Amino acid sequence: MAYQLRPYQQQAVEATLKHFRASDDSAVIVLPTGSGKSLVISELARLARHKILVLAHVKELVEQNHQKYQSYDLVAGIYSAGLGKKQLDHQVTFASIQSAAPNLADFSEYYSLVIIDECHRIGISNTDDKNKAQNQYQQIISQLKKRNNKLKVLGLTATPYRMGIGWIYQRHYYGFIRSDLPTPFVDCIFDMPLGLMIKQGYLTTPNLIDATIAHYDFASLQSNKLGSYQAGEVNSLLTKYHRVTKAIIEQVVELAHDRLGVMIFAATTDHAREIIGYLAQHQQSHAMILGDTPNKDRDQIINDYKAQKIKFLVNVAVLTTGFDAPHVDFIALLRPTQSLSLFQQIVGRGLRLSPGKTDCLIIDYAGSGFDIYSPEVGSEKPSSDSVPVLVNCPICQFGNTFWGKVDEGGDIIEHYGRRCWGYELDEQQQKIRCDYRFRFKECSQCGAENDIAARKCLSCDHAIIDPDQLLKNALKLKDALVLRCSGMLMIADPKNDKRLKITYFDEDGCEVAESFNFGHQGSRQAFNTQFGRRFNQGNQPQQFNDREMVLTQAALFVAPDFVIARKQKHYWQIKQKIFDYQGSFRKANQLG
Repeated sequence: MAYQLRPYQQQAVEATLKHFRASDDSAVIVLPTGSGKSLVISELARLARHKILVLAHVKELVEQNHQKYQSYDLVAGIYSAGLGKKQLDHQVTFASIQSAAPNLADFSEYYSLVIIDECHRIGISNTDDKNKAQNQYQQIISQLKKRNNKLKVLGLTATPYRMGIGWIYQRHYYGFIRSDLPTPFVDCIFDMPLGLMIKQGYLTTPNLIDATIAHYDFASLQSNKLGSYQAGEVNSLLTKYHRVTKAIIEQVVELAHDRLGVMIFAATTDHAREIIGYLAQHQQSHAMILGDTPNKDRDQIINDYKAQKIKFLVNVAVLTTGFDAPHVDFIALLRPTQSLSLFQQIVGRGLRLSPGKTDCLIIDYAGSGFDIYSPEVGSEKPSSDSVPVLVNCPICQFGNTFWGKVDEGGDIIEHYGRRCWGYELDEQQQKIRCDYRFRFKECSQCGAENDIAARKCLSCDHAIIDPDQLLKNALKLKDALVLRCSGMLMIADPKNDKRLKITYFDEDGCEVAESFNFGHQGSRQAFNTQFGRRFNQGNQPQQFNDREMVLTQAALFVAPDFVIARKQKHYWQIKQKIFDYQGSFRKANQLG
């Protein structure tokens, strides 16, 4: 049977071929759930000249990818204990990581390519089982590299990030950096946005709405680094919400009247059983899949659901990946999560096209509050009122997305970006990251700008004074004043037409002041180093040559977080100012 790739699938294949012809760096393809990743895998496997290995973390994905490949009159093997097969004689092998990693000796032949489906799971950590899963991928890759040190490693995922870990790759082909830290993959070589897939008619439109009745309040629960919650704590909280759960299911049943297939994501096993009880009261066809559901029963339930013999399918964290039922057009989320990637995986269950399906209704009863079109996971959200803001680099003009705050008109009040994420190609065609910093520490030895968390200068290796130690030392001195700066005032010095006076205030009304003489080159240079470079939060660094230029734009200057002064005979003399502070001391207007 011949098959025709969609345009974006062909682009993904071509991007892979182009990348690996020029580089051995590991790569990622980002395709939304329902976009046909298995077809891209099939085409890459068909084009391969040597043996390749396709890895997945669940047997359903192994089987799904294998079936798709063989449906095009191609032959491949399966290596999966869960599927009862260990076939390695074919050029292409579809394997489960849980079966491959414990049997490394079986993979001693030459492989040219490893493809990892749902590759974002490589970045999972924090529990024994998840650490084991992460190490298993590394083990099989290391084993194959013994025979081929130029082994190509390709990952495919809809969600290339993990909560608490961040992006799983370093560089994006659009020309920006995602991470300076080691990541499982180096380059993202193709990225198909969800919104574009929907606009072009390849996915169903999601109608994501908040619950219209009383819903659960999970705000009191504390999630772990990966956005998950302790089942015991969730169950304890849900005991208060039996009436809410009953009312939710009543609404779900009512709204599902003209829907094809409903998936309900429950918070815990007890919660799922409670939901099943309410569905039974409404005499609805239903089933439940839990983590301990026997494989035979699970397979039968899934087959019946896909055949639409069952309308309501309840599950607890087991059908978020590797589950393909295109007719799903109603998803009810009754479980809490702080993980955007998990939320997107859940929503993705309902976005595939299917006959008679016009949209997918998604109701979030847990109040997750995510925007599935514009994820921002590069760093932890600094405050509840923070939103993604676009900040252009004044050097390379790259548009950075940072957390920030906006006013009622949508204008940026402040942002929390540190360094530009853009990159350019140097003369050797190497990707070099833009070195512009919106926030920085200046080296006292050479004047170079460093990250605000740096302890040594990147240019001269000189030790940079720890701001916490600086504050601690000052607080020990009887003649020192540490001012937690809550604002500053710039005015003209009435005694000198070139002198600018700056007064710094703390929360309690205490103040200290200093002056800069713009008629003196050294004083002018000191002002520009401290304030001109940070003008408008570093978005528009400027050199100010006279006092009037400063006064006309005084509102756009950034105040220091702390001011340290020493007592002279009749006044306080400012000795140090700390900008862009990150440390253990409370800043002005922060809760202690």
